[in-house]
Amino acid sequence: MTFDLSLYLVTGRYDYSDDEFLSIIEEACKNGVTIVQLREKELTTNAFYNLAVKVKEVTDKYNVPLIINDRVDIALAVDAAGVHIGDDELPVHITRQIIGDDKILGVTVKTTTRAIEAERGGADYFGVGAFFDTNTKETIVQSKEALVEVIQHTNVPSVGIGGLKEENIDVLKDTGVKGAAIVSEIMLAENVAEKVSGLKQKIDYILEDN
Repeated sequence: MTFDLSLYLVTGRYDYSDDEFLSIIEEACKNGVTIVQLREKELTTNAFYNLAVKVKEVTDKYNVPLIINDRVDIALAVDAAGVHIGDDELPVHITRQIIGDDKILGVTVKTTTRAIEAERGGADYFGVGAFFDTNTKETIVQSKEALVEVIQHTNVPSVGIGGLKEENIDVLKDTGVKGAAIVSEIMLAENVAEKVSGLKQKIDYILEDN
């Protein structure tokens, strides 16, 4: 399967209403985001499902793949493009068995050992980071060298994640990375269209040399 990881939006709810939240996602998809991960930690299963249905209507409109964070059941229920799992979720190979071969499976990795194991388990891409402190979740800051090592020892494309912003995204240069996962820089932008366009331009430049 083919998918573009270059500008990867990971959603954050902050204090937005559903309408505001969906509007931001639509602006992002309209202006160059290539993949969207819906991340929800607080919602009930029913509320998460209902929100995922609405988000998928937006992403489908712009032919942008929707990835559901952690929740395999929600991903299958809304027929999302795939699921992204972390260290504390189901084993990678079990997740692959459940979702089948046609869904995208992303895995968060922090070490080369974990990356090799996840590749064997059926991962389609890795999220590697965080590169900078972030308020999104508790983070352990990774080095650029850790990302390069993962990329050199696996055949699965990697996305850098964690505190990445337009002003510091150059950290991904010369790593071999296939994209950048962005949260607050887009979700909290005063002008989402302008921010996405600026990020897209920077990422395209970085990927040219990668």
